[in-house]
Amino acid sequence: MRHRVVALVDPPLEMYRVTSASAVFGDHGPDIPAHYDFTLCAVRPGPVRTTMGVDVIVDHGLEALAGADTVLISGWHAGPDVPAEIGAAVLAAHRRGARIVAICSGVYVPASLGLLDGRAAAVHWEMTAELAARFPLVRADASVLFVDHGDVATAGASATTVDLCLHQVRREHGAALAMRIGRQLSASPQREGSQRQFPRLPTTGPMPDSLAPLLDWITAHLCRPLTIEDMAAHAGLSPRTLTRHFTDQLGVSPGRWLLDRRIASTRALLEETDLPVGAIAARVGLSSAVNLRRRFRAALGTTPAAYRDSFRRAAHSRVA
Repeated sequence: MRHRVVALVDPPLEMYRVTSASAVFGDHGPDIPAHYDFTLCAVRPGPVRTTMGVDVIVDHGLEALAGADTVLISGWHAGPDVPAEIGAAVLAAHRRGARIVAICSGVYVPASLGLLDGRAAAVHWEMTAELAARFPLVRADASVLFVDHGDVATAGASATTVDLCLHQVRREHGAALAMRIGRQLSASPQREGSQRQFPRLPTTGPMPDSLAPLLDWITAHLCRPLTIEDMAAHAGLSPRTLTRHFTDQLGVSPGRWLLDRRIASTRALLEETDLPVGAIAARVGLSSAVNLRRRFRAALGTTPAAYRDSFRRAAHSRVA
């Protein structure tokens, strides 16, 4: 059976978050396996007003949450006060084992239910003070893209919806599928939850240029033994300036970002090919099978061979 994602929406609905999620969980054509069904629900089925000034027709009410594997709360414009009927439906879904994914102001729903007590939550910077005042047990973090606890995940801003949804695909069906969907959507290279929601802005001087072109170039040249000097030269920056831009905009060093991409590509090749570890190491720029195994174990706590076996067993059980 396909994984059922049900998005709980309320007016005025911000379409970007919902369409971003449906783009990840929706149909991608015959070349990409379909593992998800995506549905909207609302407290009252029928027309739901959007921020675009038009209505979206929602066919399902809260009863749809009873069959959800993931409940996606795309926002909550009513603020911290969540109606009892909504709270009861979401809590019942969580107790049944459904995953709760809250985007931006949607964090108010799991926070009001106590699902984030004692836990970190990715929160939009405009909401941090109010969330802290109303729910002091929640550790609001306005700096990171998203936080995933397994049963509950939060994304702080609308623009991180794709990142969090691709992260869910990666958890459930592997890095290769997430990368294929991301490429089809022309999404940014994989962004980890710990990366920054936004760069630190200078108080004087010019705004820092986006790192996106450099990140795309790095991703296209993973097989090369890239150094910080190589990356800096391509960007037309000094190594020191490049490192500062990475830290300010992404929250990680260039070397850390590069290694994360190499590990992600390694996972995809282990999942989708029978290439030996040495050949994979050459493709992702980790120089040797010994180096790849060492880096892979440090990142994921397992060996490439064990990862390949466990992923394929899990994929076979999902198909069965």
